[in-house]
Amino acid sequence: MNTYKKYLTGIVSFGLFYSLSSCDSNFLDEVLTTKESTQSFETTDGLDKMAIGIYQNLEFHFGYTWAFTMQQYGTDEFSVGNDASEAAYNNYSSQLNSATTYKAGGEGIPHLWDNMYSGISTANTMIKNVPLFYDNTLNTYNARLGEGYFFRGFNYFRLVSQYGGVPLITEPVVGAQTEFKRATAEEVYSQVINDLKKAYELLPEKEEKRGSLTKSAAAHFVAKATLFRASELNDSWNSQYKSQDLEDVITYGGYVIDNHPLCADFVDLWDYTQPNGANELVSEVVLAAHFSNDATTYGRYGNQIHLYYPSIYQNLAGCKRDISGDREFSRMRSTNYALDVYDRVNDSRFWKSFITNYCCNNPSGAPLWGEFAPEGKTAEDPKFVGGEVAIKYIVNDAGDKRYTSDNINYIAPHTFVRYFKDEQKSYLDDHGNYGSYSNKARFVALSKFRDGSRNSVASQFGQRDGILARSAEDYLMVAEAYGRKGEYDKALPYINEIRKRAGYNDGEDRSKHIDGGQSYKTNATIGIAGDGGSGLKNGFAIYCETNTYYESNNISDILTSDTKNQLTFGSINEIFNSEKEFYTELGASSNEDKFLTFILNERSRELMGELIRWSDLSRTKQLEKRWKTFNDGSLQSEAAFDASKHYLRPIPQSFLDAITTNGQSLTPNQKDELQNPNY
Repeated sequence: MNTYKKYLTGIVSFGLFYSLSSCDSNFLDEVLTTKESTQSFETTDGLDKMAIGIYQNLEFHFGYTWAFTMQQYGTDEFSVGNDASEAAYNNYSSQLNSATTYKAGGEGIPHLWDNMYSGISTANTMIKNVPLFYDNTLNTYNARLGEGYFFRGFNYFRLVSQYGGVPLITEPVVGAQTEFKRATAEEVYSQVINDLKKAYELLPEKEEKRGSLTKSAAAHFVAKATLFRASELNDSWNSQYKSQDLEDVITYGGYVIDNHPLCADFVDLWDYTQPNGANELVSEVVLAAHFSNDATTYGRYGNQIHLYYPSIYQNLAGCKRDISGDREFSRMRSTNYALDVYDRVNDSRFWKSFITNYCCNNPSGAPLWGEFAPEGKTAEDPKFVGGEVAIKYIVNDAGDKRYTSDNINYIAPHTFVRYFKDEQKSYLDDHGNYGSYSNKARFVALSKFRDGSRNSVASQFGQRDGILARSAEDYLMVAEAYGRKGEYDKALPYINEIRKRAGYNDGEDRSKHIDGGQSYKTNATIGIAGDGGSGLKNGFAIYCETNTYYESNNISDILTSDTKNQLTFGSINEIFNSEKEFYTELGASSNEDKFLTFILNERSRELMGELIRWSDLSRTKQLEKRWKTFNDGSLQSEAAFDASKHYLRPIPQSFLDAITTNGQSLTPNQKDELQNPNY
């Protein structure tokens, strides 16, 4: 069990920390700090407990639909899946506005705002009270103060990267306060970076307890915040900071790289077998939201990200929903860009990030051959039996002449092909028999968040940790900083280190698949009574340990040589002259534009679906062109991206309606002045 969650129950107080059981809390609730609650944290023991409680602030980012609506919809990587509850976030329709609030499908505009400010409120109390009331002879003194600075900086960074300038509150608020001034983005970034640098100075190099903050966590977010401030979204005011910011990216990112070696194999990051197991202790992870199999620590949601990426499999003959395949809420459908950005022959990251095979776990319901029976089979024979591949996705390219809508009926598994014979390459139009607006249920699903360790197939409470920072991103941030300085040769080694790890090892089995669905094998709840609610009563799992590497790539020979040389670059000109980086589609002609395009593509290849993409495309002002080029949500009748407003989120209407000036509610004009442009 995560040590930092042991004492969480019962210490979360109103006004100091947001309880995820309250969906009606708003910004004003979060900043109220009563005298009584303040007094309860005027001791060393009380501040230790407050520090434990504030870590739940990290879990919020994996707790519900705001996790993907705010970071993955409306980008080049993922579009709307089988459930369009939050389609406004993907299509930028008029329904994405300041009044967007909690609905059955869930959203994010007010929830991120409210939760980040609740964490800021707690952090402010820690920053004020630790010097006053904490025993400064203890070796944990600096850590407590560093935690306060980290969480304030981290939460304000989350706010400024979505909303731009926001109210800056750096002292505990005593009593009811309803008047707040909105700071500029420049002021907020200064606060963020100063807080995170203070946290870096104060936090220990090693974890105090499992899951606690370290210098590396602070360093990672210093690097990230300075890179964001130096990016295109802030070009109207950031010129005086750029030079030092890029140096800070290199310095602080370099510290993380030195202290958090990359996993030897990309799949090591996703080779999850059980809660709190070896996979959750890998050196590459810098900061994670810690979840466990102790139900008393779940909070309201647990880690729910496993729900949103799966494609639907349960309604195909011979298959049923089980714990190894997750509940298919099916919100996030991979785009053609998400598949084509990889070299799918040489880059193992594609096959270690996506699911292409599913096994038969309901043999009594397997389909019969019927009129398509091959030689040696009868019409009454099942196409496959328990444990055999029941569903496969062929990730091929246009020009592949092997498949038609007719001849796939002669293939035993349910077969979903990206391109049928004679279909033209397209990023947006329908082709093949999956992955389009006309058929949103079938797509190649991201595998990074699968969780077969849950208590039952119906349980939404995921138990695996949620990664918030890993050192691979620091390699890419340092490379980007050097590229922005025009020092491309210095960027190349950092790029190559990531790509070398992405290549196949000598002798590696390229047809092997591994993801967290496999944790059903060590799940102690299975078999307690019947199938333990796992859907595995007959012993077969939907989880499959193979992929379609060879068939998708139309390769007949078994490949065993490593591919690291094929992925690394001998010179920066190989990047600039590449024909595989969408330079033409995205209008990148100068070396500067090409490098930014490349680094964003490389971030996709490495960090696909890891809940950071919207902010990346917003900060670089690449959001509009990539959405229009790669996301078929842009073709919908209600789609309406407006570059004058959609690079920021609207300030929540609930906040604007509640605050006052001189004791009076704001007028419509005053609300407009506080709102982001054109919302």
